[in-house]
Amino acid sequence: MAIWNFLLYLTGWPLALLLFCGGLYFTIRTKCPQFKLFKESIRVVSEKPATEGAISSFGALMISTASRVGTGNIIGVSTAICVGGPGAVFWMWVTAILGGASAFVESTLAQVYKKRDPEGGSYGGPAYYIEAALHNRPLAIVFVVALIITYAVGYNMLASYNLQSAFSGFEFYKANPQTTAAIIGAIIAAVFLYTMLGGGKRLVKVTGTLVPIMGVLYVLMSLIALILNIGNIPHMLGMIFSDAFNFSAIFGGFMGSCLMMGFKRGLYSNEAGIGSAPNAAAAADVSHPAKQGLVQMLSVFIDTLLLCTATAFMTLCSGVEPNADIAGAGFVQQALSKTFGAAGPIFIAIAMVLFAFTTLLGNFYYVENGFAYIMKKTPGKGFTIAARVIGAVLIFLGAIVSFGFAWDLADVCQVILAGLNIPVCIVLGGVAYKALDDYVAQKKEGKNPTFKAKDAGVTVPTDFWN
Repeated sequence: MAIWNFLLYLTGWPLALLLFCGGLYFTIRTKCPQFKLFKESIRVVSEKPATEGAISSFGALMISTASRVGTGNIIGVSTAICVGGPGAVFWMWVTAILGGASAFVESTLAQVYKKRDPEGGSYGGPAYYIEAALHNRPLAIVFVVALIITYAVGYNMLASYNLQSAFSGFEFYKANPQTTAAIIGAIIAAVFLYTMLGGGKRLVKVTGTLVPIMGVLYVLMSLIALILNIGNIPHMLGMIFSDAFNFSAIFGGFMGSCLMMGFKRGLYSNEAGIGSAPNAAAAADVSHPAKQGLVQMLSVFIDTLLLCTATAFMTLCSGVEPNADIAGAGFVQQALSKTFGAAGPIFIAIAMVLFAFTTLLGNFYYVENGFAYIMKKTPGKGFTIAARVIGAVLIFLGAIVSFGFAWDLADVCQVILAGLNIPVCIVLGGVAYKALDDYVAQKKEGKNPTFKAKDAGVTVPTDFWN
């Protein structure tokens, strides 16, 4: 119990300080690419891969964004506002802006140290740059174990909880909440297992198509909500900025303050700096590692500055006052009911199902990659089936746990990952900074930048850049 309490303590100001200082440090060392190279990051996304059939920058962006976009964009934002206050929105924006630099560094490193697969494609992530650059496989394994626990246990259990809670505003749920939550959890777990065992390839394809569409519709829905509640916009913006700089309230109750909740929920949503997106970034076929760093920086902005802001504006402009008693799905449902009537909760339920289900699948992709790293090969069929069955059981359990425990578990898991990945990126960051300088210099010369590992001070052999 003492260890658990200590880990919970770390999810407070130590995590906030690590995120802020890490993001600020990377922003200074990379010379603010979030601002200077934002236009370039959009341009790079449209580039085609050098090898036909390989994963493009856009493809890697979609993989990482599909994992990032999930319940945190809806329930996480609602929780931050209800518990921490409207000012949490501002601090989520800060987390995203600073986190963009963290995402750039970790994803560029993943590209530099990526490995070549038998088909000529690539794979990698923090475990690979820890082992290659620091020559420390034990530390890499510790990171991978933390990644597996974070995504299979913490994030997937929380996604399951948030998904079933999206139905809490409907009458059929209110009649018997515990039983209904268990039934929904069982359905989620069964569909997840069916899909992961290979029987639902069409379902994955359809869902993968619908989620980007739902993302666009979600943003449009927020714009409509703003138009319908246009008179409330000045008050909404006033609440966000006045609460964000109410320092007596922030430091008087720091653990539940807007700054603390904004940082924690912002991290859960955009995952910048915790080492998940680099696994997707390493798969992209690009001419220069910095290109994928810029693309993953853009993914953070899409997640937090676009989708999280959409939730915040939809709820805060409605006139429904946020409070801790309706934190989570309740606040979102009440806000949308007031603006759109009965259609509001239905829309949110559909969005949650689509966002959360693809998140469950994307998270488990990271888990299986982790097992492959530890075992130095693709796990056998028996092991894979057993792991997926356990994953389904955890998803079912996630639907019936308490609200507080679900968030605490996710917070503890992510602080372990951030605590490992950000210091490693600080140690290895020089490679990413030199890669960025090399990229910018070639762009100024009118070239399509290419890369050689020695130009960034990389002394160990790499599979792609020698």
